[in-house]
Amino acid sequence: MSGDRQSSVTLPPAAAGAVDLLIVAAEHSGDEHAARMVRELLVGRPGLRVCALGGSRLQAAGAQLLRDLTTQSDLGIAVIARISYYRALIAAIVEWIGRHQPKAVCFVDSSGLNLRIAQGLFERGYSAKAGGPTRTLYYISPQIWASRAGRRFEMAKHLDGLAAIFPFEPAVYADTSLPVEFVGHPFVAPDYAAPVAYDPAGPVLLLPGSRRGAVGRIFPVLLGGFKAWGGDREAVVLYPSDEILTVLRAANPPAGIALRRTGEGPAVAASAVLTSSGTMSLHCALAGIPGAIAYRTDLLTYWIGRSLVKVPYLGIANLLLKEPMYPEYLQGAATPAALATELAACQPGGERVARTAAQTARLHGLLTGRTQGTAAEWLAGKIP
Repeated sequence: MSGDRQSSVTLPPAAAGAVDLLIVAAEHSGDEHAARMVRELLVGRPGLRVCALGGSRLQAAGAQLLRDLTTQSDLGIAVIARISYYRALIAAIVEWIGRHQPKAVCFVDSSGLNLRIAQGLFERGYSAKAGGPTRTLYYISPQIWASRAGRRFEMAKHLDGLAAIFPFEPAVYADTSLPVEFVGHPFVAPDYAAPVAYDPAGPVLLLPGSRRGAVGRIFPVLLGGFKAWGGDREAVVLYPSDEILTVLRAANPPAGIALRRTGEGPAVAASAVLTSSGTMSLHCALAGIPGAIAYRTDLLTYWIGRSLVKVPYLGIANLLLKEPMYPEYLQGAATPAALATELAACQPGGERVARTAAQTARLHGLLTGRTQGTAAEWLAGKIP
């Protein structure tokens, strides 16, 4: 599909006619978190009619998938290049909601897309905040504590409720009228099966991310770092989709580099990791895998980001701990030589391994604070 050249987007009707809930999750991680929430929700309310704009996991969880958005997640300059497509997508989603009038819409992460949809619903009079029939809810807060904090007032104007995954987030919205509840982080839920684990004798993990543009820039650097290290271990690369697999193969990874789809088979037990700053870096931190973060993006996105982001780290584990559990190498600093040095420091018996274990214990403590219920319980209470 040449989405960047499309002037219109169409969505299929709801198969069941009336709709109770629409989920909008535009990225692979959001699709995964939303699917767990929907599965639990349908156990308690099996007759609930759920549609989704998301990915394969939401479909497997029992939602009617209207469109797979996870294959089209972009960042920075790539979004600008496809602005006509995203405008058409937002218009189509707003129109679909106005026509089907679901009892609630739950947006999951992806604030660049989802907050614009919420605004469109308010402006068209479809949302409950504007006197319409549809409640607008949000799961996984935008990182307003890192950049553009003023968005919280528009969110309070357009949304009926927000479920936060970090215990400090409700206080960030305390000066607004938006009800915010801490529901716990999905990665520390008792039933959550992590995709990675720590094994001092295991391979090295290379995790370039889930956005094709970023993967195309980051993966060659991770490969270069692994080669420059010259250790006697193999490497495993986890990827979320066939689209990303194509990008990985284009980098011509050598023999000894295993490409494996995330979530297929048992958890990958690794001795060290070189990772982008996304969701998988937190998985690795919670598993106690020592490593480093590498990140590269186009120069325009980088300079815009530097002007907007007001936090000292990109990695969420580093932010929560307020120290570099994973040293961060950004843009030109992300070189094979630097990453090779990090891999050497992560070998068993070194100080880095012991320090990582202590930081992992602290991280678990930060993410397992008191909650008012699970995300599914929160959502169930919001659907009339």
